[in-house]
Amino acid sequence: MNPMLKNLTEKIMAGLANGADDVQHFDASPLPDKNEIALILEDALFLIFPGYYGDSKLSFESMELQAGYRVATLYERLQAQVLRESLHSCKFARHSCRHCQEYSALIARTFIEKLTCIRAVLEDDVRAAFRNDPAASSYDEIIFSYPGLEAIAVYRIAHHLSNQGLVLMPRIMTEWAHARTGIDIHPGATIGRSFFIDHGTGVVIGQTTVIGERVTLYQGVTLGALNFPRDAKGNVIRNAKRHPTIEDDVVIYAGATILGGNTIIGRGSVIGGNVWLTESVPPETRVLMAKPELRITSARHAPQTVFGDSPE
Repeated sequence: MNPMLKNLTEKIMAGLANGADDVQHFDASPLPDKNEIALILEDALFLIFPGYYGDSKLSFESMELQAGYRVATLYERLQAQVLRESLHSCKFARHSCRHCQEYSALIARTFIEKLTCIRAVLEDDVRAAFRNDPAASSYDEIIFSYPGLEAIAVYRIAHHLSNQGLVLMPRIMTEWAHARTGIDIHPGATIGRSFFIDHGTGVVIGQTTVIGERVTLYQGVTLGALNFPRDAKGNVIRNAKRHPTIEDDVVIYAGATILGGNTIIGRGSVIGGNVWLTESVPPETRVLMAKPELRITSARHAPQTVFGDSPE
């Protein structure tokens, strides 16, 4: 090796040797592979929305062959990645697990069996988007191009796996969607049917959020935590309800922030844009910001700024 590169390598290794053990991973059993998890999502989305993900040149007659191939690859990839997480969790918990192989096979089979149910829920989400967005020309446009639907689809896949006790894989999945869409939905959140996110960039939905049916969110909405409950030693209590509950038929407009585990937005309410809300509101309530005081002047009389000068 080039002496300079050898010296740099030694410095890197010295830093790792002196680093905290809990922020590095050297182990015979590797963690789940992010690239493989992306392929799992692509297989699952193909089986849920064939023709929109993967090969678009499909006929119903050729679908069975394609589906068979995707089911086989999905099962193999998912079983392998669940096994990785299971083995890692067993070691982290400091106990041995003799059933990880059987568990990972069960999770993979159960997930594929559940795909038809996930698809049925997503069909309602597509209909909700078409019903609520006058710019939508067709279901094709929504499934093929709406980032909100893709984020919701990945969330529903990840949520199922989260309910099976997995932690790392569901989070990697929703962060994959977050990177692609700008929409951050924690896989632990509970979201009802006919859910629609319009535009979507900057939407954040926290782990303990509960959302009812037929709810619409616009871009920049945050459903977050007001504070973090702590125990007597000052440690964060991780399973506490920290995020709001949004009941059925609620509309939340762009930029609204709703915080707190005790905050409940009543059924049929409308939360206006840029509202900051940390308390519950009853059903059929409108919460709006007061009209801002605008100052409007002619552009022709506005002061001009020249580089190097400042307006008087």
